[in-house]
Amino acid sequence: MLAFYWAPEDADQGFSQKIFYIHVPIALTAYAGFGWGAWKALRLLWTGERRYDLESYTAVHIGVIFGLLTLVTGSIWAKISWGHWWTWGERQLVLFLILFLFYSSYFMLRYSTEPGPRRQRNSAVYALFGVVLIPVSFLAVRIAGTILHPTIFTHEGADLPWQMLVCFLVSLGGMLALAGTLYQVELAGKRADGSLRELRELLA
Repeated sequence: MLAFYWAPEDADQGFSQKIFYIHVPIALTAYAGFGWGAWKALRLLWTGERRYDLESYTAVHIGVIFGLLTLVTGSIWAKISWGHWWTWGERQLVLFLILFLFYSSYFMLRYSTEPGPRRQRNSAVYALFGVVLIPVSFLAVRIAGTILHPTIFTHEGADLPWQMLVCFLVSLGGMLALAGTLYQVELAGKRADGSLRELRELLA
C-alpha cells in the first residue's frame, strides 16, 4: 500500500514503475533462497548430517517459486516499458532465465537417483555449482544500465528519494519474511511426512 499511495511516481516510467517494489524484492528473495540452499548443501558435504539435505532441498524449492514469480513480474514490466514480453537481447533477462532453469533441473537430478547418501551428495554438489550463477546474474543487471534495470544502489548510496527507499526496504523485508515463513512451514511438513513414513515402516 505504501508503494502505491505514498511513494512518488518515477519521472521516466510513471505509475508503471510501482512494480519495482514487487519485482525487485521477489528477485532478491529468489537469490536468497538459492544462496541458502547452497549454504545448506555445503554444510551437508562438510558435516555429513542428513538434515541439511532436506533443508537445502526446501530452500531451493522456495527459490524456484520466487524465481518463477521474478520472470512473470519482469515480463509484465518489460511489456509496459519495452512493448515486448521478452527480449532475448537483454542479458540480464537471459541470465536469470538460465539461473532459473538450472535450479529447476535440480529436481530432475534429485529424483532420478534413489534416496540415500548418493542422492544427497549429488544434490548438494549441484546446488553449490548453481550459486556461481547468482553473482553473474546480479552483476548483469548493474552492467546493463537500462531503464528497466537501473542501477539503484551505488558506492555513494541509494539513488532513490527517501520515500521510495523506505517502500523498497519494507517490501524487501516483507518478501524475505514471507519466504522464511514458507520455508519453515514446508520444512516442518516434510519432516513430519518423513517421520510418519519411518513409523509406517516400523509397524509394517
